[in-house]
Amino acid sequence: MTYVLIYCCMAPPDTMHWLFWDIDLQQLEVERHAEYILGRVLDRGRIEDVCWALQTYGEDRIHAFLRERPHAELSPRTLAFWRAFFREEQPWPTHRSSRPISSAPWHG
Repeated sequence: MTYVLIYCCMAPPDTMHWLFWDIDLQQLEVERHAEYILGRVLDRGRIEDVCWALQTYGEDRIHAFLRERPHAELSPRTLAFWRAFFREEQPWPTHRSSRPISSAPWHG
């Protein structure tokens, strides 16, 4: 059994600032904003960022995050990588066929 320690009010490490350029990193809470953090880290993160996510959230939680519902921020390439990582045979929910250019609500 693997134990994962999550600090509910702790922000991601400062080394991840480049992933969250559009917000104040210190306002993110590891537990409260887990889906937002995981989306960015799993799709765009460096090896050390992904290792942090695996240590912080654990493989089971990341696997559940990926397979439970679609996430528009995850590219097909990212999903293919994680399906191979988890040796997943079943298809996961996918987002719409075209990825939004921006996540801003005013972009169509």
